[in-house]
Amino acid sequence: MPHVHTIILGAGPAGLSFAHRLLQLGDTSFVVFEKENEAGGLCRSQDVDGAPLDMGGGHFLDVRRPDANAFLFTFLPEDQWDTHHRKSTITVHGQDIDYPFEANLWQFPADLQQAYLDSIAQAGCLTGEPKPDTFPEWVTWKLGDKIARDYMIPYNEKIWCLDDLNELGTYWLYKLPDVSFEDTLRSCREKRLIAKMPGHANFYYPKEGGYGHVWRRMGDALGGKLLLNRAPATVTITPLGVDEFTCDRIITTIPWPEFVRRADVPDLIADSAAALKNAPVEIAYYPDNLPSPAHWTYVPSPDIKHHRLLLRHNFCPASRGYWTETNAKRAAEWGKRERPTSNAQRPPLSNHPLWKHVNDYAYPLNTVDKPEQIKRILDWGADNGIVGLGRWGEWEHMNSDAAVEAGMRLAETLV
Repeated sequence: MPHVHTIILGAGPAGLSFAHRLLQLGDTSFVVFEKENEAGGLCRSQDVDGAPLDMGGGHFLDVRRPDANAFLFTFLPEDQWDTHHRKSTITVHGQDIDYPFEANLWQFPADLQQAYLDSIAQAGCLTGEPKPDTFPEWVTWKLGDKIARDYMIPYNEKIWCLDDLNELGTYWLYKLPDVSFEDTLRSCREKRLIAKMPGHANFYYPKEGGYGHVWRRMGDALGGKLLLNRAPATVTITPLGVDEFTCDRIITTIPWPEFVRRADVPDLIADSAAALKNAPVEIAYYPDNLPSPAHWTYVPSPDIKHHRLLLRHNFCPASRGYWTETNAKRAAEWGKRERPTSNAQRPPLSNHPLWKHVNDYAYPLNTVDKPEQIKRILDWGADNGIVGLGRWGEWEHMNSDAAVEAGMRLAETLV
């Protein structure tokens, strides 16, 4: 059996970055297993209607990660990327306002502004109430009942499709924009954004080839070390190996439920992997150019199928149209029920999308028990030469630039 120092499962941003950082550090004894016919994972792109479309949903490179960017620019130079100032909106009350919501209430009519401000003023975080432990209560405690009711609760119900949002924990909410009540008031008085923009305030997007362009180049640069169309069939723990290869360690970026299906793991680890939850997402492309300057738009209304629109013609050169993102479970249920005959918030959709794709693993869910379950899995892995990396290996909602940094840092730690 061929032996290598490291086997890497998955050629998405994390796996590719780990592999190339190994090469830079002089470690050439590895192979990368990838089930698809090209590298990129959720960040792959495909030509649809004459231009690239990002089949994993909306992915952009944040300018605020210089190490990750410099690393990626060695494969796709900086002059082959466009720089954009983020324009994202939220559709509420038939109107698009800029993101983040609470920092742009000033864009609503005066009576709505006042209603939201009155609600925020009574939020528990301002009146001294203790911080709650469940997600729905936390949203109301932090933002007031009106923002919770009009935006945050329905949006999260759509994107996660959980029976009960109380299944979500609160440990991850530090990632949400944190806009003070004082800044919200000031923005309404001065009619301008006061708070800082959150992540991806400015971002890079390739001039050609879609977001998948850089990952294809990284995959091609691995040559024979990248095994395409090779989903691992069997993972053995003793001796450690995958299919015909043995190794000293396995770096896995694939979802843990997929890993344990291929490996003889203890029942407790299999149960922990089964307890992890994720959201599948359907991507659907429409050829219409929408009359909006936004790069993407969040849509919380339960009367509309999708939770997000990405207006391709506003960030992908020489393209037209947009695509929608919908939880795949919601998409399947939506087809069984009668659709509203009219809705002021609905974009002028064509009758049918020109293209669809379902990502079975799109977003990991931050359920209440996830930290306990993933820690148990990762601890077991560490005892057996197996390391979880990236969005699925660490079960974190990790953007591609963060996954690149995680791959680089792990390689530097292990070599």
